[in-house]
Amino acid sequence: MAKTPKGLRLHIGIFGRRNTGKSSILNALVKQNVSIVSDVAGTTTDPVEKTMELKPIGPVVFIDTAGIDDVGSLGSKRVSKTRQVIDRTELAILVTDNWTDYEKQLLAMFEAKHVPFVVAANKKDLRTDKTLERMAADAGAALVAVTSAKTGDGIDRLREMVITATPPDFLESAPIIADLVNPGDIVLLITPIDIEAPKGRLKMLQVHCMREILDKGATAIVTKETQLPQILTSLVKPPALVVCDSQVFEKVEALVDETIPLTTFSILMARFKGDLDEMRKGIEAINTLKPQDRILIAEACTHHPVGQDIGRVQIPGLLEKRVGGKLHFDVLAGRDFPDDISGYKLIVHCGACVFNRKEMLSRIEKAMAANVPITNYGLVITECHHLLTRALEPLFYGAKNRKPEQTEAVRQGKCRQIA
Repeated sequence: MAKTPKGLRLHIGIFGRRNTGKSSILNALVKQNVSIVSDVAGTTTDPVEKTMELKPIGPVVFIDTAGIDDVGSLGSKRVSKTRQVIDRTELAILVTDNWTDYEKQLLAMFEAKHVPFVVAANKKDLRTDKTLERMAADAGAALVAVTSAKTGDGIDRLREMVITATPPDFLESAPIIADLVNPGDIVLLITPIDIEAPKGRLKMLQVHCMREILDKGATAIVTKETQLPQILTSLVKPPALVVCDSQVFEKVEALVDETIPLTTFSILMARFKGDLDEMRKGIEAINTLKPQDRILIAEACTHHPVGQDIGRVQIPGLLEKRVGGKLHFDVLAGRDFPDDISGYKLIVHCGACVFNRKEMLSRIEKAMAANVPITNYGLVITECHHLLTRALEPLFYGAKNRKPEQTEAVRQGKCRQIA
């Protein structure tokens, strides 16, 4: 993994009306001509992304968006794309040259989505007073940078404000696996090498887990499930934790002693990128499903499905076997997600490796608002194999000598959630 994936970068969205200078502000911030700049309104259509290092924050991705005031049938589609970007924005820059109802509308959207923001009062070279700055401050904007993207005035100040407004929980990012590991531990990572795995590489999640294990002073052993019996026999002491792909959990569980904590990569991601407690509750909906119910399978990535695809073949097969009848499945990939999800009895989401946590939490919040249960690939697979309790136990306690009441707490879904 040569660079930080977008899903682990701070997402900074740039919003505003057409021709306020959003693209020029982005180019000035990254010191490159990333976005096309023109006097023609509506030059930016689809969101434009630029990854970079922003010290001292670290890896970020800037997202330039279409004007919130775009018009016409095509313009409404551009505005819809802009609204979608807010779902994954962790910090917003509102670029304006005049305070209007559109600015108020954007601030209301930021507030509804709990997105911190700064304001770039742009085109300083064309204004003669401080009316715009006063209006922004009166509207509740605590951080206002007076800028001119044309001359570069105020860009350094804007960059400082972006750093100041960065959410603390991003700077203190939660671990995927490190909190489950102690120095000196041996951790087994069971990583099937199938036809969907990138050639010459391990998947990003597996690499990230290895890095956290090594940073913790522990040892990571990576193997395929076919080599697991040999590895277990050769170890002087048992592994402190075993993590495997959800698709082989049943097979691995039969080989790993019940005293050894065992979970899946997908369940780790449910905690890291989403809300494991809420997704655990979503599992309960499986017991209420009836034939002909509609299920949404949501994938973050857009891989080409092949063979026994987990979202299109395996999970539908497991759920229909559990229900004892035919179910209706809709599969959506990438950033396609329905505005109206009320017709679904359950949403089953992938691990969201390529999403940032903000975007995954936005989908969970939308499901909760619509009273539609949402859960995760790994949770569904282990539940359908009647192994969910074991898969969840390491995320609660991880100890070999767990008490009966602790195991019961796992069954009831009382999870230790990462903030």
